[in-house]
Amino acid sequence: MKAVGLIVEYNPFHNGHAFHLSASKEAANAEVVIAVMSGNFLQRGEPALVSKWYRTKMALLNGVDIVFELPYRFATQKAETFANGAVSILDASGCDTLCFGSESGDITSFLQTVDYIKEEEKKLDEGIKYFMDTGVSYPKASALAFDQLQASKNYLDLGKPNNILGLEYIKAIKRQKSSIRPLTVARKNANYHDEHFTSETIASATSIRKAIFSPKDDSLGIDQYVPMATKQLLEEYSHHFHLFHQWENYWSYLQFRLIHSNGEELREIYEMEEGLENRLQAAAIESESFQQFMQKIKTKRYTWTRLQRLCVHILTNAKKIEMNRNLEKASYLRLLGMTTNGREYLNKKKKYFSLPLVSKLSSFKESEVDLDVKASRVYALGVPNHLKNEMLKQEFNQPPIYIK
Repeated sequence: MKAVGLIVEYNPFHNGHAFHLSASKEAANAEVVIAVMSGNFLQRGEPALVSKWYRTKMALLNGVDIVFELPYRFATQKAETFANGAVSILDASGCDTLCFGSESGDITSFLQTVDYIKEEEKKLDEGIKYFMDTGVSYPKASALAFDQLQASKNYLDLGKPNNILGLEYIKAIKRQKSSIRPLTVARKNANYHDEHFTSETIASATSIRKAIFSPKDDSLGIDQYVPMATKQLLEEYSHHFHLFHQWENYWSYLQFRLIHSNGEELREIYEMEEGLENRLQAAAIESESFQQFMQKIKTKRYTWTRLQRLCVHILTNAKKIEMNRNLEKASYLRLLGMTTNGREYLNKKKKYFSLPLVSKLSSFKESEVDLDVKASRVYALGVPNHLKNEMLKQEFNQPPIYIK
């Protein structure tokens, strides 16, 4: 059974994702779709709108056959590390191809750019250092250095977020000497960071979340942008847990952690650079909301996303010593869900998997999952008190979701 791999967050699953899924399956001529999906905290340093279990259901009801979780140590990381973890899971589970959405839509330009960057690595590093010394962030410095260096229009625009991720996926495939073949399809209509609806049927996840948190009436106001299964699951989640997750649900916990930790404790947190802890503590004392806090700590050097990821690590107490143990490859396959087609694939292929397959967390004792457990416990703090235990028990005892 030929499998195409997708690297996703589905926050939430929308019509653009449905287009990417069907286009990927067709382009790869695949029989099975395997998604590696971030858990409860995401790459931009945000809590997922709804839990990974509900997002898994969305995926399976909309055409994905198997969902594996991208562990916390990779899911809440810069593009290079995020790609390392996701590609290693797809490789271990026998994927033939990886198909990603991009602003470019041209795989040749990705392959040429990867080769060009390798050839000009020294000059590129010098350029990045030069631009960072002017006070800009690392992503901005990388894009400026590459623009300054390149002479051909055939190379990628590295100012676009999905192009950056796609480039890192291909670099990860090469680093890991994987036989996975990369493919890309162009993103349709909506840009990654669009905050407003610009099409009748396709919208970015950012604009959909904004609409969900700013309802104009009793409905979510997103019907035309998401499949029916997504709409129903969002309504079910909201009805049961009485919320959708956002940073403000966790602000009091983050504020407490910052105010009551000393400088030495905060300097142990992953991605904390010396001196930054003082800025964060001062802002935490003065701020009444997470939004206000972020506006106080944002600088030219530190992007909003970079600082949000740091806040996630403070919240989960993810320390440098545990996060740095293995950032090259995942060490297990956490199965969140499957369809009948996915189960057939697993039955045929799992004996060839190069990583252990984990179906239930309570039966897997490796220390590698400690960060995932902590992240789930923290995520559960966002729901009303009488529902916290229910969410935590699900993390340990929930078998993979099965959709016939």
